[in-house]
Amino acid sequence: MFKAYLRGGDVFSSEPQAFTLNEKSYFGEKKSGRVYFSSFESLYLVKRGKMEIVRIKKGVTYEELLSIFRRKDKDFELKFAVYEDLRSRGYVVKSALKFGADFRVYEKGAKVSKAHSRWLVFVTSEGERLKWQEFVARNRVAHSTKKKLLIAIVDEEREVSYFEVSWLRP
Repeated sequence: MFKAYLRGGDVFSSEPQAFTLNEKSYFGEKKSGRVYFSSFESLYLVKRGKMEIVRIKKGVTYEELLSIFRRKDKDFELKFAVYEDLRSRGYVVKSALKFGADFRVYEKGAKVSKAHSRWLVFVTSEGERLKWQEFVARNRVAHSTKKKLLIAIVDEEREVSYFEVSWLRP
């Protein structure tokens, strides 16, 4: 287990294990001699007992961390269920904010620095309605970035179902 620090909403570490995890499993992003972890990566690693987060010289529990991240994103738990499910299946999952999606997902075994992600993931809950215009817009973004659209639907038991969408030419 390695130590990471929570400051101003950023979770980072400069310990060797953080760099090893970044190089081997693509957790976090290297910047200025540190590895910075997303909120989803941080919670996932804390839950798995791989990382301990310290805030002002005091440890942060899983529940406290979840509460902090939930305040920033009301759908955090929904998205985390998808992140956790995909990571546990061996996929590399990164933010897709610049694409207007929740996540981008890489094939198993892909080298993130050399490969392009295969899917753009949009997370929704089981009872949520999606307008056709939103669906088409999401599909167009995925298509224009040469990715497949993956709709992740989370039910009340936090089980995730995936629907892959792609264009067909008649």
